Amino acid sequence: MSDTQSENQSQSSSETLNFQTEAKQLLQLMIHSLYSNREIFLRELISNASDAIDKLRFRAIEDASLLGDDADFRIDITFDKDAGTLTIADNGIGMTRDEVIAHLGTIAKSGTAEFLANLTGDQQSDSQLIGQFGVGFYSAFMVAKEVEVLTQSAAGGDGVRWRSSGEDAYSLDVATDLPRGTQVILHLQEDATEYAEDARLRHIVTRYSDHIGVPVRVFSTPGYGASEDEEFVPELEAVNSAQALWTRSRSEVGDEEYKEFYKHVSNDFEDPLNWSHNRVEGKFEYTSLLYLPKRAPFDLYNRELPKGLKLYVQRVFIMDDADQFLPLYLRFVKGVIDSNDLPLNVSREILQQDERVTSIRNAVTKRVLSMLEDMAKKDPEQYQAFWKEFGEVIKEGAGEDFANRQAIMKLLRFASTHGGNSDKTASLADYLERKKEDQESIYYICAETYETASRSPHLEIFKDKGVEVLLMFDRIDEWLMSSLSEFEGVPFVDVMRGDVTLPGESKPEEDNEDSDAEEHPLTERIQAVIGEKVEGVRPSKRLTDSPACLVLSDYGVGIQMRKILEASGQSMPETKPFFEFNAEHPLLHRLDTEQDEDRFAELVELLFDQASLAEGGTLQDPATYVSRMNRLLMDLLPANEA
Repeated sequence: MSDTQSENQSQSSSETLNFQTEAKQLLQLMIHSLYSNREIFLRELISNASDAIDKLRFRAIEDASLLGDDADFRIDITFDKDAGTLTIADNGIGMTRDEVIAHLGTIAKSGTAEFLANLTGDQQSDSQLIGQFGVGFYSAFMVAKEVEVLTQSAAGGDGVRWRSSGEDAYSLDVATDLPRGTQVILHLQEDATEYAEDARLRHIVTRYSDHIGVPVRVFSTPGYGASEDEEFVPELEAVNSAQALWTRSRSEVGDEEYKEFYKHVSNDFEDPLNWSHNRVEGKFEYTSLLYLPKRAPFDLYNRELPKGLKLYVQRVFIMDDADQFLPLYLRFVKGVIDSNDLPLNVSREILQQDERVTSIRNAVTKRVLSMLEDMAKKDPEQYQAFWKEFGEVIKEGAGEDFANRQAIMKLLRFASTHGGNSDKTASLADYLERKKEDQESIYYICAETYETASRSPHLEIFKDKGVEVLLMFDRIDEWLMSSLSEFEGVPFVDVMRGDVTLPGESKPEEDNEDSDAEEHPLTERIQAVIGEKVEGVRPSKRLTDSPACLVLSDYGVGIQMRKILEASGQSMPETKPFFEFNAEHPLLHRLDTEQDEDRFAELVELLFDQASLAEGGTLQDPATYVSRMNRLLMDLLPANEA
């Protein structure tokens, strides 16, 4: 920082404030080079400067006085190798004192606590998390022993000087005679003086920030722009193309440029999984550049947080999180929408009521779904990686987006009894290809975990007959299946509900022969013991190895749905299951011969509790269950001889 700048600081209002605990931890990680590639700090600071300019450009649409006499937007990078400093300056929106504290003094908005909780200790793996938490400014401490920020808000008021060495505290001072915008001054570490060299800076800007829509200027030095015969006069020269990437033809943009632009708009540090760049001309004109991330952000399942695409109108930035252009279940998609038809002073209220927005939303939604379908067909492994990260939110769409339901259902993936493990999933089309010739239903089961689903007693007869069953264990699955009735004309059947009909069997109501199955002698005796807990008692056609199971009625609420509703504070009506027993099981044969009614009741209660546990339920009275088990064990163990 120059002597003149130092003299401009007002010492009378100097204040020292402490970082939050989480901020201290994060800064220490930055200082000790959490990033595997240190040079990306410059990309982050340039990206922040570009955002500040975009925000001012938008605010100036309604209040041109904010620009004053400086409407030529730019980002300037200057350095002093002798002093070991690097400065990134913009003439964007700037910050007030309160905004400096909010954005630089705390990192709470960035979810730092969650970030720290997700650290694994693997430096390379941990570095990929940073982009998910929006903490790019603090990457400056990877190369700087001290960082100063000088900023003047376009709205007026006092300028601010923020200064920190990344330890326990930071200082705030009033700064006078500052130009509008923000200057970030890095006092470089001894091993980072390479970032005070012209060639190094130009290389980084060209590699990471060529797409920035304003000139990124670097001071020229001998060897750049001056011949040996000319007297060298250093001047600021634009290094980047300064053309918004999405406005260029797809044939002009390389993969690396697309990847770097993704990192700019998403704050992610990994490459995107896929992208689509499309210009639409016709009734409405707009350009979309859409990206699919590799990893889910930590806040993916918080539906209340701002999500959406960056909206530009005639290349003027309008808003960061325009959520009107994609449904909520596609909230992980990043990118840009640039419309030529919307008014420049568009607001969220106008967007919600504009037919042009609805038209663009429908088209962009179909494009994302088409991207996913193409990926699933052409690169199943890549799609499986995507599904592992984002599958649950795609399932939200199958229940919410009726217009695109069939397209979404083709994207769904589930584990099944055919796969053998939770990671091997199948599409519904795969299931139909494998189903038996006389099979008229798609069978599935919902449970809390893969283990609970795959080992459920309800699957025994299906495994015995070689009939595949989809295993659903995501928390959203029961809700999802409550909104789906069939796929390509084949109905879904929950194997935990009702009186399941196997392939080749007639439905109970179509069966002309009177069944005496429910007249089994144990039915009435068991009913007398647990009648108040169940809807009914009957012999089972689905059990081959287990003695008993609990079966939901056709309209009963399962465990997953019950937990979701209870968590949302909704009162749950009491629903009772059916108790089915395996009349061929040795335990039931033994039970049938038990003459002691008290012991009979004890054993029936044990079977009921075990059936509840087998489906992932909880016991209403665990202590009584343990007491019953202990008494049974004591009866079985030989008495100690004196």
